[in-house]
Amino acid sequence: MSRILLKAFLGLLMRVLYRPKVEGAEHIAESGPVILAGSHVTFVDSLFLALVVKRQVFFIGKDEYVTGKGIKGRLMAWFFGSSGMIPVDRDGGRGGVAALMTGKRVLDEGQVFGIYPEGTRSPDGRLYRGRTGIARLTLMTGAPVVPFAMLGMDKVQPGGKGKLRISPVTIRFGKPLDFSRYEGMDRDRYVLRAVTDEVMTEVMGLSGQEYVDMYATKAKAA
Repeated sequence: MSRILLKAFLGLLMRVLYRPKVEGAEHIAESGPVILAGSHVTFVDSLFLALVVKRQVFFIGKDEYVTGKGIKGRLMAWFFGSSGMIPVDRDGGRGGVAALMTGKRVLDEGQVFGIYPEGTRSPDGRLYRGRTGIARLTLMTGAPVVPFAMLGMDKVQPGGKGKLRISPVTIRFGKPLDFSRYEGMDRDRYVLRAVTDEVMTEVMGLSGQEYVDMYATKAKAA
């Protein structure tokens, strides 16, 4: 019930303030597992995505978002939990495995799982090399991948975080990608890279972003 109320309230607010234009929503199946894979530019990308998709979208978030103390901490835990975030400790050597297994569980239950293959927000608005977790998920579960792009978010939240500004946005979904031809090959690193690159090529076509063949984390470190 809290998710429905939150989505109704924030959805109305978003439509009034940001006038989102949604393209290709028909590519998201009404039932069954679906992976939504797109570019990541701002802190609020997942919130906007969840508000424009009819089905509930689950996604991974840092566990620190829901472990805060006091009234603020409880409000943040309620907000992120209601919006579909699943907290995972992504620090340490097993963080990636935990995130992958969480996504697999969501998809095995026939739900919608949102993922950003870059692994982190873009430091400069360009599209960076995708990590192969997206490929492992689709090959392990058989779920189709629906690529998406969120245009105008760089104007809504310049720099990727901080205060929101009022500016129109467009959320564009592409046709589902089926990788069943690679069934049983989720441990072949060449296949994983090929699948990931195909997804990123589709995202780039939808977003119009410049592509950088480097991981975003390395770009941030530099």
